[in-house]
Amino acid sequence: MNPYPLGLVLQGLRVLVVGGGAVATRRVPALLDAAADVVLVSPHITPALRAHVDAGRVTWHARRFEPSDIEDAWLVHVAVSDPAAAAGISELAAARRVFCVRADDRHAATAWTPAVTRQGPVTVAVLGGGDPARAVAVRDAIGERLAAGAIVAATPPEAAPGRVALVGSGPGDPELLTVRGRRLLAAADVVVIDRLAAGLLLDELRPEVELFDASKIPYGPSAAQEEINRVLVDRARQGKFVVRLKGGDPYVFGRGGEELLACVAAGVPVSVVPGISSSIAVPAAAGIPVTHRGLAHEFVVVSGHLAPSHPESLVDWAALARLRGTISVLMGLKNLPAIAAVLQEHGRAPDTPVAVIQEGTTRDQKVVRARLSTVADAVKEAALRPPAVIVVGPVVDALTRDPEASSSP
Repeated sequence: MNPYPLGLVLQGLRVLVVGGGAVATRRVPALLDAAADVVLVSPHITPALRAHVDAGRVTWHARRFEPSDIEDAWLVHVAVSDPAAAAGISELAAARRVFCVRADDRHAATAWTPAVTRQGPVTVAVLGGGDPARAVAVRDAIGERLAAGAIVAATPPEAAPGRVALVGSGPGDPELLTVRGRRLLAAADVVVIDRLAAGLLLDELRPEVELFDASKIPYGPSAAQEEINRVLVDRARQGKFVVRLKGGDPYVFGRGGEELLACVAAGVPVSVVPGISSSIAVPAAAGIPVTHRGLAHEFVVVSGHLAPSHPESLVDWAALARLRGTISVLMGLKNLPAIAAVLQEHGRAPDTPVAVIQEGTTRDQKVVRARLSTVADAVKEAALRPPAVIVVGPVVDALTRDPEASSSP
């Protein structure tokens, strides 16, 4: 017997979920995404389910199941571990001609939940003939191809002609690009990149895509940004979908705000896809948490592209030196000697742990650990090159001094 596949439109319809454990925790979010009126019956529920109740998204009856609970329900999910109780509930549902999903015994149920993957407006549901492992394996294979753009199921709404998307590509590893970012990249007609964008992503572009390398513009920083803005607007006005692929996150020292304003001023629709910022991800890849219990209750991300003494620098280095938490410095490799000196001058201890991570999350990642008083010499000796992230604070040694913590990234 093969089940009949069907997509249920549950908006505003009552769905009863009996049970408040791990299975219910997995099922409820999809029901809420379908805009169902979810009623939960269980003496106890998980903290995740309690969060939905507290937010007013789910109605919870803190008691055991009663036959009257099925009244007005269009669908029942039985998520209890007691087979006898589950059988009793499903029998009551069948008597009322209400479809019932059973977590304990799918073959005794009148409805099955498929393995699901979602890519924007597209939902792929897989039934494995009663074998959940088979369904999950097929679902994952399809999901990976959808995420990679190998299967273009549908053009995302924001990938329309005449639009621009600012997409953060993450810290370097192409697998750290968001799913939404990958879908938009697969739909692009024009891709504008700089040197910090994850390069391996470019190998996945369609052959006809126009690639504009902004890192090769032979002007100063301001003129280069003006040219990037011009290209974004010009190609969008030609009716093309343009992706501005940026390293890290578009709004973390990426001048994404300037590019958005240029598009808005020109009347070009623009959307932003956040990216994983290297200020957090690169230290993590090197085994360094930017916060750690008992060591750091705050972390600050600053730009080091201008020396502390530069008249145009907006960073209050003296204030940073007085902090006890973590300082994550981007674009500061050239000015590292001056940064280390000014932090010590204003109170940071010379023996403060420091790590400098070159090309984090990639195969060329290289990490130098030292103290604030010696880090400049250590980096020079190791011949580190940009891009690099500098991490200052006791968290640099957190996973090596905490016996309960793993030392691996």
